[in-house]
Amino acid sequence: MYKINDKDYECPVDITLDIFNDKWKLSVIWHLMDNPKRFKELDETICGITKKTLTVKLKELEEKKLIIREVFPEVPPKVVYSLSPTGERLKEALDCMYKWGVSYVEEHGEVTEKTKECEY
Repeated sequence: MYKINDKDYECPVDITLDIFNDKWKLSVIWHLMDNPKRFKELDETICGITKKTLTVKLKELEEKKLIIREVFPEVPPKVVYSLSPTGERLKEALDCMYKWGVSYVEEHGEVTEKTKECEY
């Protein structure tokens, strides 16, 4: 049995599924894999996400200790998001998921113009 934040899990996969219970969190992490980014950069590069949803997902990922929010004492305030060491450990898994997704499309689908725009 596993316990995190007063919640019991029988399997580590259940923990992972509970954390990544939507499509946006993994996308945010994917876009932070290469380097830290400001909110505007993430908003411009993550296809289809609203500013409100991005704000919520960033807060959730920070609460789960997967990303770090760094505020610089400037006017206006500069805020930069980066992967925490825990988030960094997702790189290999996400890279495998990306490659699997590409091969799946090659076998069973097609690349459309919209897909090309949202390519990572």
